[in-house]
Amino acid sequence: MYFHIDASSGIPIYRQLVGQITQAITGGLLRPGDRLPSVRELARELTINPNTVARAYLELERDGLIEAARGSGTYVTATIPALSREERLHKGRELVRAFVSEVRRLGLEPRELLGLIKHELGGEEG
Repeated sequence: MYFHIDASSGIPIYRQLVGQITQAITGGLLRPGDRLPSVRELARELTINPNTVARAYLELERDGLIEAARGSGTYVTATIPALSREERLHKGRELVRAFVSEVRRLGLEPRELLGLIKHELGGEEG
């Protein structure tokens, strides 16, 4: 499982994790029943504090996206709860912030980014 942390983005690390895991779930990369790495495993892989991973997992659990089964691990839940429009916009903003941060790190120009987005949405640019 691959997650990327950008320490210079200004977005708290636990928020980056929440956004990336949420995106993996909603995008189908993580499916109901899939096991997530343990807090220690993911912290070691990303070279971050285990408390940061625990905080992200706790938020995802509160959102109903994952659940911890004591002694056996943390799993993607069978259902993704319906979110209100406000919640969807909030989560969308978080994902866009993380995405734009990564795109800036890659050095893409705004018009290049917009062209890629139009292409992905079904437009002709790209």
